[in-house]
Amino acid sequence: MAGKLDGKRIAILATDGVEQVELTQPRDAVTAEGARAEIVSINDGAIQAMNGDIEPADTFGVDVTLDKAQVADYDALIMPGGTVNADRLRMDENARRFVQEIFRAGKPVAAICHAPWTLVEADLVRGRTLTSFPSLRTDIRNAGGTVVDEEVVTDKGLVSSRNPDDLPAFCAKIVEEFAEGKHRVHDEGATVG
Repeated sequence: MAGKLDGKRIAILATDGVEQVELTQPRDAVTAEGARAEIVSINDGAIQAMNGDIEPADTFGVDVTLDKAQVADYDALIMPGGTVNADRLRMDENARRFVQEIFRAGKPVAAICHAPWTLVEADLVRGRTLTSFPSLRTDIRNAGGTVVDEEVVTDKGLVSSRNPDDLPAFCAKIVEEFAEGKHRVHDEGATVG
């Protein structure tokens, strides 16, 4: 039986401090449907995942570093949360460039919990509707996005959720969106710069 995502290659953008369950459950959802998932990160080696931002969890090997990652190699992007993970990624020029290029290419993106911080920093929420962990909502509004408090929100290929409790709905929706493939490039944000 063929999977909905057979032949697709999915990037997971993460670094130290990633919330483990927000990395593993989406990864497992897409690989169960036939996709190949790769961790793309700031540095090579391994990243340290966390549980609840404060307890060390497992480590995960990095498949490719951001300075070598090519957007053309991927069909979609998963952005897990974790406060430290998201804060480090939003401050990294290569991470911002990578997500901007993914958006410019019209490829679907899934961001949960604190992950939208990188989208804010990359000027990619302007004119979009999304959700996030509550502490990011003012940042999203200030960056021109519309925030709603729902377990999963989809806007032109961008799937967002609030926290680990939303993972079942988030994972189901990303499989659906990733199976649809490319979307029309959004007029705002992704075309800036």
